Amino acid sequence: MSAVLADDELLISHTFDAPAELVFSLWAKPEHMKHWMGPNGYVCPHAEIDFRVGGAYRAMMKSPTNEENWFGGVYREIVPHRRLVFTFAWDAGPSSRIETLITITFTERNGKTVQMFHQTPFSSVEARDRHVGGWTSCFDKLVAYAEKIAREKTA
Repeated sequence: MSAVLADDELLISHTFDAPAELVFSLWAKPEHMKHWMGPNGYVCPHAEIDFRVGGAYRAMMKSPTNEENWFGGVYREIVPHRRLVFTFAWDAGPSSRIETLITITFTERNGKTVQMFHQTPFSSVEARDRHVGGWTSCFDKLVAYAEKIAREKTA
């Protein structure tokens, strides 16, 4: 897949060896989010989710040096197993003045799910590029967690 993106956009594709229903649910429940949210080395000890259009979520990632990174947003669109749209903003730091919009689509093909993640706008190319590494690492953890859950369900 190719796409022409503006400097303030991010697009990341990941494929999961799990059905779309499962991958979608890992975004919807705090007990799941705590297992994968945050780049490699980070943990997510706090997550609250009011999973409905207009509902809010709030979570915190903790770095290896115990620095807390709080973030949250509001759900704008929920199409079960297919599409999720929500706002995202950091509570503090240089990116805290910018609220971004995240759109995720889930497409199932032959028992696998392709997750397309789009986020915009960013205040700068540098801010966008910092999120590329963070989200990619986060999604690597999400892939491993989803595939573990899928295996457990078929065992």
